[in-house]
Amino acid sequence: MTMGAYVRVHGREAAVWSGGLGLLTVQVLRNLALPPGYWRLVAREIDAIGVRSLAVAVTAAVFTGMVLALQAAVNMERFGAENYVGAVVALSILRELGPVLTAILVGGKVASGITAELGAMKETEQIDALRAIGVNYIQKLIVPRFLAALLVFPLLTVLADAIGLVGGMVIAVWERHVDPYVYWNNMLYWVVLRDFLTGLGKSFFFAGIVTLIGCYNGLSTMGGTEGLGRATTGTVVQVTMAVIIADFFLTKLFLSLFW
Repeated sequence: MTMGAYVRVHGREAAVWSGGLGLLTVQVLRNLALPPGYWRLVAREIDAIGVRSLAVAVTAAVFTGMVLALQAAVNMERFGAENYVGAVVALSILRELGPVLTAILVGGKVASGITAELGAMKETEQIDALRAIGVNYIQKLIVPRFLAALLVFPLLTVLADAIGLVGGMVIAVWERHVDPYVYWNNMLYWVVLRDFLTGLGKSFFFAGIVTLIGCYNGLSTMGGTEGLGRATTGTVVQVTMAVIIADFFLTKLFLSLFW
């Protein structure tokens, strides 16, 4: 296959994927009003997405805060600014690392699981059966996951922020001998509410991106177990790339609005 043909084929596939994802997003937004009996499905997804992802979020957050504090302290010592480690750690975690790492790590786990589950249902014709009996499969299978993610991801981000700041303090105080009062005082002086809200706002967008990609890839799975494996692997890659790309544009948007 020539380079031109390769670009055309994959460009067409990307266009089809993007269009399908956009159509699914519209369908989800039109079906957000759930029947009362479906809210138990939202509660079940909150447990699956949030509670079972706590270990991943907490582990990533604490070590991110620790390594960030260690690197910042070592480099800032050259300029006699080691006391500002707390502010650097806080701004980095609250604005970027907290929401982005949570979305990538938890999102990759969650989205791949959604793809595998929905893909298996599609291959065994369970989704076709729901359509045949008149069940709105978007409301039953997609919207509860979407709503649960919109609630869980911000909470996980707040938890990751807090754990990351504590992990940074542990390293700054014990390893680099920074006074804990100075660490927190400088952090509270330089960090403002909009720094926290910027990262929290990103987490809502990331939640939607992660859930919709996982659901779309599951619903569009073809080729049996081999196709399901490809779809699950592709979901992890697509979620990671989508979060990183969206983070850039969201950062530009929030900077233009609040700074």
